[in-house]
Amino acid sequence: MNHHDQKREYPTPPDMMSAPGHLLRRLNQAYQAAWLAHVDTTTTGPQVAVLMAIRTYPGVEQGMVGASISLDRSTMASIVTRLEERGLISRIRPADDGRKRLLYLTDEGKAAVKDLVGRAQKLDGLLMEGFGPLGMDIVVSMMDSLAQRWEDVADRQG
Repeated sequence: MNHHDQKREYPTPPDMMSAPGHLLRRLNQAYQAAWLAHVDTTTTGPQVAVLMAIRTYPGVEQGMVGASISLDRSTMASIVTRLEERGLISRIRPADDGRKRLLYLTDEGKAAVKDLVGRAQKLDGLLMEGFGPLGMDIVVSMMDSLAQRWEDVADRQG
């Protein structure tokens, strides 16, 4: 349910309208709803990111995929387990190093990632509609800068 579906008795407190965390939560909530409506109800954005990374780097180590798409180890492990259970990827332990897990797309995974990426790109187009190419570049660049900055802040101790 988004704010258009709800009757607001009170406007959003003004301080919240300038709070980055509140705005990020609103964006994330709207994005999740749009993803469910336009892309897929069972495959999440992070799962698609994992599939895309494996498509780009077949045989990549599980930990390297997580690092390349900014997922922590526990989230990555959970996603890989789900994707493997769904038959979209396979995990291979090389004979020379049993600690490693190399990831590959299955045939079903290759078809799924192609379809999901196409739908996700259409959603991206809808979300960025009206910004034009330059505006879109600016928005994406600012989002990347924010992500890098916020990751740095999150990594700091005390």
